[in-house]
Amino acid sequence: MLGSLVNKYNIAGPRYTSYPTVPYWNNETFSLKNWKSSLIQSFKESNSEEGISLYIHLPFCESLCTFCGCNKRITKQHGVESPYINAVLKEWRLYLALFDEKPIIKELHLGGGTPTFFSPENLKLLINGIFGQATRAENYEFSFEGHPNNTTREHLQALYDVGFRRVSYGVQDYNETVQKAIHRIQPFENVKKATELAREIGYTSIGHDIIFGLPFQTLKHVEETILKTKELLPDRLAFYSYAHVPWIKGNGQRGFDDADLPSAALKRNQYELGKQLLAQVGYKEIGMDHFALTTDSLYESMNNGELHRNFMGYTASKTQAMIGLGVSSISDSWYGFSQNVKDIESYYNLLNDNVIPVYRGHVLNNEDLVIRKHILNLMCQFETSWTIDTLYFEELPDVLIRLKEMEKDGLLLMHFNKIEVTKKGQPFVRNICMAFDLLLQRKLPDTQLFSMTV
Repeated sequence: MLGSLVNKYNIAGPRYTSYPTVPYWNNETFSLKNWKSSLIQSFKESNSEEGISLYIHLPFCESLCTFCGCNKRITKQHGVESPYINAVLKEWRLYLALFDEKPIIKELHLGGGTPTFFSPENLKLLINGIFGQATRAENYEFSFEGHPNNTTREHLQALYDVGFRRVSYGVQDYNETVQKAIHRIQPFENVKKATELAREIGYTSIGHDIIFGLPFQTLKHVEETILKTKELLPDRLAFYSYAHVPWIKGNGQRGFDDADLPSAALKRNQYELGKQLLAQVGYKEIGMDHFALTTDSLYESMNNGELHRNFMGYTASKTQAMIGLGVSSISDSWYGFSQNVKDIESYYNLLNDNVIPVYRGHVLNNEDLVIRKHILNLMCQFETSWTIDTLYFEELPDVLIRLKEMEKDGLLLMHFNKIEVTKKGQPFVRNICMAFDLLLQRKLPDTQLFSMTV
């Protein structure tokens, strides 16, 4: 039965870290001026009550991992560190000039690239520079992505000293054949050392990222990776499908042939096996593709109805404003999105001209805001309703018609003014969200824009 559902619903679809999704942003109505206005409005409404979030993109890597779809610059020249940090701090000052009070930062995340490409001293310099004109929220959460091969005690200690208590390590898979195919040779001993060092220093939440659907990956490989993960017992896990989009990401994802990838049915079996093994260990499923121990803040936020999803993935709480700093970073004011230029040289040139380096974005209209709320509800709570008049929208009857087939397949339950995603339907929540995605439905793409949903 599962195999037939996989075949039926395995179509290209968004991961819904935003709505509208990036390919459907209306860049014609977007401008730097209206982006600034939307952010100022959001900041005034939310800074003093909940604070803001910061995402900082650190794009440099010493080698190319062929599974990676992130914006990165491959180099072994560490002289790039200081100029980049100075540019990020310049961008931050341009944003600070928009606000009439100090930002209160509730969440801060360093992503990449490889944040631990940067020296501990430079990472500390970056964070201290950010807080030269900002304060920490009472219940702040700072996190970073660490590469197990180069995250040292000094990295962990330096970031701990400036407030970081959560680190996420990219594991992917422990099998050597798979690691060679994705150009990510990473022995278990390296992950073990990095995990134990973080615990020893005092980090309270350690995450591992595991990917299924990788080239040459078998069910046995997934089982062995999770059994090794059990030995280290990270507080949370991202266990997600490899997004194969070489037509977007270029040569980085052409390090192997499409024929080397597992079939859709095998991928779903990998996921189901992984879920079963993780449940046996004590992990609880959080939203889509995420798992946590009951002692982790992500599990607590799900139980409290506070789980949120944005361009950083799932977060334990919501802030209305999220500012992205660095090349390719995306910002979210709730009323609008913006994305920075992706080329480092263009990024530097705009900052030299004292221009916030965005190049595209979207201003949300009333319909966008309503649909965004429904999709967030589905992704974070596996249900949504329109009991409140403001959450009803004109095309809702059409959405419910599109969901009828999924209801027949047992993926969701329909009520008079509410739908609930069943356990059976949770792996297909992206498909359910697509029924609500009015922009996608009105203009189905001529070419494949997204990875497959399974």
